[in-house]
Amino acid sequence: MLKKILVCSVVSMFVLCGAVMSSLATVDKGPADITIVDSKSAKPKPAVFPHAKHQEAFKCAECHHGIADGKLAPYSESLEIQKCETCHTGDALAGKKKGKLKLDTIKGAGHGNCLDCHKAMAKKDPALKAKKIDKCAACHPKKK
Repeated sequence: MLKKILVCSVVSMFVLCGAVMSSLATVDKGPADITIVDSKSAKPKPAVFPHAKHQEAFKCAECHHGIADGKLAPYSESLEIQKCETCHTGDALAGKKKGKLKLDTIKGAGHGNCLDCHKAMAKKDPALKAKKIDKCAACHPKKK
């Protein structure tokens, strides 16, 4: 009897571990690269965002957030990640600002969050400064 209980326990543990591992393997981390286009403006050129590269260096909550009752809500693992332009439109977030930049457009949100971070990182790390991550072309590459 004790042998049966032990065998059942071990088998159950393997099944549970397998289920957990398969659920972790199927987590959608989003696309490796994302092209961000501001549909309201032809300028600047679309921004190419290396999403996978940023995931290696940062936690999701450092960039992603939600909206609850019309206000900014912190990121949570259960949050459904939507495209930025779902909320960052002139209509949905009219007048929202960070410093001098309006966050109610994709351009404003990108410059308010991404550019500020790039400038801070370039200030701290001479190697990143040399790569010119704080310049427009870092996100808005010229077409070849």
